[in-house]
Amino acid sequence: MTTFKDHFSQVAGAYASWRPTYPDALFDAITAVVPGSAEVWEPGCGSGQATHGLAARFAQVFATDPSAAQIEQHWANETKAAHVRVAVEPGEATSLADRSVGLIAVAQALHWFDRTRFFPECDRVLRPGGVLAAWTYQDMVFSDDLTPAADAFRAQIESYWPSERTQVDTGYAGYDWPFPALPAPALWLTAEWNLSQLLGYLGSLSATARCRTASGRDPVQDHADALASAWGEPLRERTMRWPLILHLRRKPL
Repeated sequence: MTTFKDHFSQVAGAYASWRPTYPDALFDAITAVVPGSAEVWEPGCGSGQATHGLAARFAQVFATDPSAAQIEQHWANETKAAHVRVAVEPGEATSLADRSVGLIAVAQALHWFDRTRFFPECDRVLRPGGVLAAWTYQDMVFSDDLTPAADAFRAQIESYWPSERTQVDTGYAGYDWPFPALPAPALWLTAEWNLSQLLGYLGSLSATARCRTASGRDPVQDHADALASAWGEPLRERTMRWPLILHLRRKPL
């Protein structure tokens, strides 16, 4: 097994419970350039937030992650969907055969990969004319009344972000992509959440976990009262928003 930077195994349960789901518009943009008959490889699948949308639209999905804890949380283990397979594998070295898939879909994970090895692996397993789709969502955009409390939380965890986080902030700009670009729309990820869901999401961040381990303090707990005061009625739902950056790349015929 290739070694990897494991930032999520210790929060795998929280990740599965609290991460937002992806919008239909994202998958519509992908299906506009990839036929539904395509077989899909989803490296870095985590607990399967993106697998849901892919499985609803494509014939076969092979979802992999190097973290056994994440794969254990994957919903396909319980549903036993016949067209979804999961496995513990690094993105840089999959068991897939050469030219065996029509779509490689990477959701909020490409910044963790060794791209000097992952991109050649994409070239190996992707059929000519197939598409590499990779997307990332950036920091949540808070409404004005929540901003002071949110900024205080962010300040506490800022130094605990892994260095790869800067690639998310730039929307994967500057990558040495292996294939030519296709047009991709500007998108937003949204969720209708109450206060408990927001706090759960903040607890699933890799920087939050690293802060807990290194400092012995829980940044979510430290700022929960301030966030609650700004939020108002805890069961009130608010629309939470993240900029969603999609890259589409087609392998030449």
